[in-house]
Amino acid sequence: ENNMAANGFEYRCNVSGGRPLILTLLMKDTETLTRGDMLNIESGEVDLAVTSDAALAGIFVGPENPDDAVDGKPGTVSGTDSTTLVKVIVNPDAVYADANDTNARLAGATLDISGTTGAQTLAASSNTEFVVVERKRQAADETRVMICSSAHYLAKAQ
Repeated sequence: ENNMAANGFEYRCNVSGGRPLILTLLMKDTETLTRGDMLNIESGEVDLAVTSDAALAGIFVGPENPDDAVDGKPGTVSGTDSTTLVKVIVNPDAVYADANDTNARLAGATLDISGTTGAQTLAASSNTEFVVVERKRQAADETRVMICSSAHYLAKAQ
């Protein structure tokens, strides 16, 4: 495990155990996605998540076809609407880490998403997209969250 502070989110575990469920989905927009970006599902396709999105999926892992990666940046894809296939972790109970959130956080606190591709982070809650999984011992520690069930696209199956 490298200790470089990554931009965006990193998968840590599932609350229920087991492995990440990685699905291959079409990109909804012609845009750039960076490994660790939180994605949202609209019309059955994924795009970069923004606060108030109601169908979060999970984090972008990379393009299905390595040739779709930006040269020299294997975790970045400059994708085309309804054409480029990308891999996304979609477990509803996945725990994600934000190494760049340096605020004190308590278990059960709710948070929102903020930022652009490659620079997404957690922000004060107004739309309740995430819930903090565990208390941080020090503010500099990574913040571990899961997508609130009401904000996850698979919540419709509950």
